[in-house]
Amino acid sequence: MAGKNVITLSDTNFDQEVTKSESPVLVDFTATWCGPCKQLAPIVEKLADETVGRFKVAKVDIDECPGIARKFGIKSVPTVMVFKGGEKKGQHVGLTGKDTLLKLLEG
Repeated sequence: MAGKNVITLSDTNFDQEVTKSESPVLVDFTATWCGPCKQLAPIVEKLADETVGRFKVAKVDIDECPGIARKFGIKSVPTVMVFKGGEKKGQHVGLTGKDTLLKLLEG
């Protein structure tokens, strides 16, 4: 379950929410069975709450949307990617902190 400011992405809304977004988007590629993903989720939710209006924060369940995971070459979760102007501009694989995620978004 995503926080109130975290967009749940799917095959139907990925383009609209990420590719066509005017603001930078942080996308958390996750899975329900992944321990580190569960640890990262509250960090991502806190970042989303603190950056409302500046950035979009979203998540993709790789098991529910394998096509999206394949498209971006997701081999390990959690993987976080930042998109600006519809293009991938940054990536971090593995558990990390809010500061790293914010630097990715601002970079």
